[in-house]
Amino acid sequence: MSLFSQLNFRYAVHDPKDLPPDEGLEVAFAGRSNAGKSTAINVLANRKKLAFVSKTPGRTQALNFFEMGPSQFLVDLPGYGYAAVPAKEQERWDGLISTYIKNRNSLILLVIIADSRQGLTPLDQYLLDWMAPSAKPVLVLMSKADKLTRQQGLQQLRAVEKQLVTYPAESSAILFSALNKTGVREAQGAITRFVTGTKKPPVKGE
Repeated sequence: MSLFSQLNFRYAVHDPKDLPPDEGLEVAFAGRSNAGKSTAINVLANRKKLAFVSKTPGRTQALNFFEMGPSQFLVDLPGYGYAAVPAKEQERWDGLISTYIKNRNSLILLVIIADSRQGLTPLDQYLLDWMAPSAKPVLVLMSKADKLTRQQGLQQLRAVEKQLVTYPAESSAILFSALNKTGVREAQGAITRFVTGTKKPPVKGE
């Protein structure tokens, strides 16, 4: 049975102080608002309404924890960079995301959902900069690949891979489409390998 078939929502965190104990393994999904993050999670899990999908960007307002297995979680982070969200609320989201990414010992892999037509934007690069000091792996799922020709998709993939060269830890990119399922099995396999092959580091202070 795959990790994704077992996904169940456990809790939502709106404030860093309410984060659960920093133990176990966590894979976090991040991306700009409207990049297709919640849709990607639903497709990977083969579930229609596991993660909330809205036509209005900026609807994910908390860190949403989904249990994959014993002490294993998928964490859906709030989308970032949507101008229509009030500045104060966007600042709160940014603080929540950066605190989690910079300090979470349980985080073993960051999955960034980036629109394949745009590649990695400056906002995505900020996320990579936050992640860089931890030297933890990054996987970029280039969503909406069905909107590109094969040649365009490969060009965008090479461009993103070139951007990732400067990232100090393991990184890779996959062309991904929720519509025609491009890259779904590849992404499932990559994430599963990280979860099943990672030895949990000691909790800070041990």
